[in-house]
Parts: sequence; structure tokens; C-alpha cells
Amino acid sequence: MLLGHMGGPLWEHRDARAWSVPKGEYVPPEEAWDAARREFTEELGMPPPAGPYRPLGDVRQASGKVVTVWAVEGDLDPRRIVPGTFEMEWPRGSGVTATFPEIDRVAWFPPHEARERLVAGQQAFLDRLAGQLADEDRASGDQ
Repeated sequence: MLLGHMGGPLWEHRDARAWSVPKGEYVPPEEAWDAARREFTEELGMPPPAGPYRPLGDVRQASGKVVTVWAVEGDLDPRRIVPGTFEMEWPRGSGVTATFPEIDRVAWFPPHEARERLVAGQQAFLDRLAGQLADEDRASGDQ
């Protein structure tokens, strides 16, 4: 699983539950699919891999944001990312605005390690992908 460690000072020293799927917000009339591809490019600085995509559905985060995810098999080199940035006041209350990377690093993890790192609100995507892959394994074994 390819995950991105959330950037900025609030996540800097955290590892467990501090990683996320590349994602972002969109506003209709933009479609979720188009937004997902755009956000991948904005957050990682490279286009998403080509290939057949698996829809993993939607999950509502604790913040109320709805995240829609697709999975695709790929071979992205994490050293090649060029993350997008955001600005925030830091330190809080200082009146100083600083720029931080949206994602400060990207890494591949096997499913059990991804579960330990992924924010709790996105773990359903791991379960859905595992279920799809298990269904395909069972179907191919029946032939």
C-alpha cells in the first residue's frame, strides 16, 4: 500500500495513525474520480499510475469529510515525489505564516504495517481491498 505521511508540524513526530492515502477536497461539478487523479498529482508531484482501477468506495472521516478511494497496481518510486505545499500560522498565535509540504514522505507498506500507520478513518479501505483480492483469489481457484 502506498501511503503518504501527513506534512506540517502537527504530524512531524508521529508515525502511528499519521499516514494517509493521497487525497483532497473537491467541489461539484468536479467528479470524485477527476478530483482523485488531480489530487494525486498535486500531492505527489507526478501523475497517478495507469492501469485498471478498483473502486474502494467512500468513508466519512471524523471531521465529516467524505473520502472516495480507488486502488491501482503501480510501481511508484517514493524518492521521486515532489509534494504540494500548504500555509498555516506557525507557531500558533505567532502571526507568522509558514509553508509546509502536504505530504512529507511517501512509502510502500505491506497491509499489516499500513494498518498500523494509516489514520483510523481510512482503514476501511484496507479491508475493502483485501476483500476484493480474496474474492478474486477464490474465483481463480474455482476455475
